[in-house]
Amino acid sequence: MSVLLPLIGEHLLIVLIATAVAVILGLVLGVTAYWLRPAASIIIWFAEALQTIPSLALLALLMIIFGLGNTTIIVGLVLYALLPIVRNTHTGLSTVSPAIRDAARGMGMSRLQRLLKVELPLAFPLVFSGIKISVVNSLSIAVMGVLIGAGGLGYPIYRGIQTQNFAGIMRGAIPVMLMAILFDIVMSNIEKRLVKRAK
Repeated sequence: MSVLLPLIGEHLLIVLIATAVAVILGLVLGVTAYWLRPAASIIIWFAEALQTIPSLALLALLMIIFGLGNTTIIVGLVLYALLPIVRNTHTGLSTVSPAIRDAARGMGMSRLQRLLKVELPLAFPLVFSGIKISVVNSLSIAVMGVLIGAGGLGYPIYRGIQTQNFAGIMRGAIPVMLMAILFDIVMSNIEKRLVKRAK
């Protein structure tokens, strides 16, 4: 177990860094799609198109640009994490009641003030749901990083496959599954509280 702890820590760090970047980019793109309605379909199409690229093919392309190592898998995870965050941000903002927007506008709020003080807080439960999906997906996809020289729990899984060692595969696979389940449970509970608070 002591051998796995550094790998678990590195795996989590890779996912958390990728998620943080994806949240920033996803919010920016989601808000842009909301504010610039003609661009919405293009932005969401772009995020959807990234999802259709097989992970190995995407990582191979990114490796040409960023080389071997954690940077490549982080960039790949960011690209794969964008869709649920962008789509949920756009959907959440679009479903805010027009009456609430008009009330905020009547109070003299600027467009940015309405976004930050009214619209985003109301849309946040749906945005958080997109973040949850991205985190859980990233925990699984990060395993592929071993193929491009990245760290994390992909290493014991890959070594187990190479040596046909089932126990070795499980040493890497079980922590990934447990982390995905734990994050899903914890974030789902937070999401439920956010939804209740927003009502």
